[in-house]
Amino acid sequence: MEENNNMTAERSLEIITNQIERSRKAVSKDAGMSLFISGLCIMGMAIFIGICSFFTGNQAFYLLYALLPVIIIGIDRYLKKDKPKVPESLVGTMVNKTWQTFGIFALSFCVFAILYDLLMARFETPEVYGRLAIHPFRYILLLMGMAITINGYILKSRWLVWCGIIGGLGGFIWESFGVSSMFLARLCDIGNYYQYSNIPPTIIIVVFTFIGLTLPGWMLKRQQ
Repeated sequence: MEENNNMTAERSLEIITNQIERSRKAVSKDAGMSLFISGLCIMGMAIFIGICSFFTGNQAFYLLYALLPVIIIGIDRYLKKDKPKVPESLVGTMVNKTWQTFGIFALSFCVFAILYDLLMARFETPEVYGRLAIHPFRYILLLMGMAITINGYILKSRWLVWCGIIGGLGGFIWESFGVSSMFLARLCDIGNYYQYSNIPPTIIIVVFTFIGLTLPGWMLKRQQ
């Protein structure tokens, strides 16, 4: 009798483990599709804004980034409307909550940084503003890398973990040390520097979005 109970317990544990694994694979593919769509949308928007800003010199085009959540959600739902819905599970909930947390922190920080910079530009001298202004882009890259890395651990995907680390930390360090501005200053004279100053941010967004979102998303959605 005791042996039968042990077999039943082992069988139950095996069933639960298999269900969790199937759920993880289903969530991985669904999350991979969302990451892939997000990456392509961000890359496309960055290229579009970079081209418009370069030819017009109008930095107001950067406000178009605010449309990205609506565009990404719309395309994601449209492409998934005919596919079976991923069942609710602990793994799926953890992935969704991770991205919700990222969205709350990233959006809140962006709003704070924009308001802070506007006040600094209005009430402080250009020298003080240049030292104290907040550049939110580097921190958004860091937060995005953290969210991707956490998802990688949840989904047991080494590629996702490493892409999150490289994309997040790499983008943050690159921006913090002003590497792109240094290269641009060496390649251009003072007159052309401001004309081409919008190109490095575009390239950075495209490269690190590809590393952190598009590539791991493509690999996740292709897995068996």
